[in-house]
Amino acid sequence: MGKHFGELAKIRGIITYRLSPFEQRAFAGAISHGLPNIFVRMRSSIFRVLPPFIVAYLVYDQVEKKHHQLMRKNPADYENDE
Repeated sequence: MGKHFGELAKIRGIITYRLSPFEQRAFAGAISHGLPNIFVRMRSSIFRVLPPFIVAYLVYDQVEKKHHQLMRKNPADYENDE
């Protein structure tokens, strides 16, 4: 039928105003308002997010060390080989 999704029905009595996407300022206030807001949000949630990551890293590190230790050959097993 050649009609797009937004043009499927004609509705009377409703006035819509649109701003072209080329006229919008996508990053308006990103530096002046966005960066300080990032720091405020990080400071408020850092104590909820950081401890699980620290614990997970410590567990991972210990498991890796134990794995490398178990994968080494025991020199006592090869003392009598010639």
